[in-house]
Amino acid sequence: MNFGVWIPNCRHLATPEIIRGTAVRAEQLGYDSVWVSDHVVVPHDNVVNFGETVYDPLVTLGVLAGATQRVQLGTTVLIVPYRNAVVTAKMVSSLDALSGGRVVLGIGAGWVAAESAMLGVPFAERGPMTDEHLRAMQELWTARAPSFSGTYTQFSGLTFEPKPVQKPHPPIWIGAHAIPGVRRAAKYGDAYACPPETPKDEVARRYAIVRDGFEARGKTFGPQPLRRNCLVADTREEAMVEYARVAQGRYLTYAAKGLDVMKDTDLENEFAKAVAGHAVIGTPDEVVAQLVDYVTALPVDPLLLRPQWPTMTADETIATLDRLGRDVVPAITAITPRQDIDEALLDPTAAGAAT
Repeated sequence: MNFGVWIPNCRHLATPEIIRGTAVRAEQLGYDSVWVSDHVVVPHDNVVNFGETVYDPLVTLGVLAGATQRVQLGTTVLIVPYRNAVVTAKMVSSLDALSGGRVVLGIGAGWVAAESAMLGVPFAERGPMTDEHLRAMQELWTARAPSFSGTYTQFSGLTFEPKPVQKPHPPIWIGAHAIPGVRRAAKYGDAYACPPETPKDEVARRYAIVRDGFEARGKTFGPQPLRRNCLVADTREEAMVEYARVAQGRYLTYAAKGLDVMKDTDLENEFAKAVAGHAVIGTPDEVVAQLVDYVTALPVDPLLLRPQWPTMTADETIATLDRLGRDVVPAITAITPRQDIDEALLDPTAAGAAT
């Protein structure tokens, strides 16, 4: 089992020193990958969510490629419609070549209509644009004489080098809250990066969509990345109090912006109950047990953990990274990833009978 962590390339902790230092520390602690997020501009209404400072993810990973030796370098997620497909393909292939084949390209279609408008991207067309951009980039990465004619991108009669070191190209992980995005992963991706707020049974249903889509493509289905929000403390009560302190505001602002991952929950008055279905919180033993439950029921690899929230300091972020690396990760790394989905999660009747 492999582990990855998110690096703070946005908000108040997004400084060159903290970004590099967190990645280097993650590698020293034995994590297998580091991940950064993406926003090109920040609409004023979204400053509370994203912060004012957001470093470009591909440029950030280029810096981290030089600061580290081993960890994979991933985006979670790069908003594909925001950029020219040919330029993005060039940056990704260059990064993969310069890093020695360490890139994992997590992509998404985007969910902030105002940001899309500011970049001249028709929000209603972001799905078709994402699909076409992916096909165009794959053509550039794999064809000796690339040629493409689409609605948004056209090219021919060109040379495109360097090609990515990884063949046929870096792994493409597609993240999405909505089911159409899951189907996009099934049709075009190498994996589906499930949002961290998704409960286990819903993760299973989404993995099943990906599995069936892979089968239709003749592609082997195997372990998928799983993102989880995670916090460890000496007692479960302390962990929940701390999680509410650092994360409750983030959940509330997302809910206020219409993101439906937490619909029908009372985040204001019953926060612990609202997050119980997905957040991994407690003592080291409790967190290990919860993560083991995920990876023994679901085909998961890697686990991507979030060690930082908007209200945390740099020291708190490193301390969280250290504690997870010391008290949680070693207890799970020896587990062999499951290759299929526990069918009881897909059949409520079977699950009820089993209990």
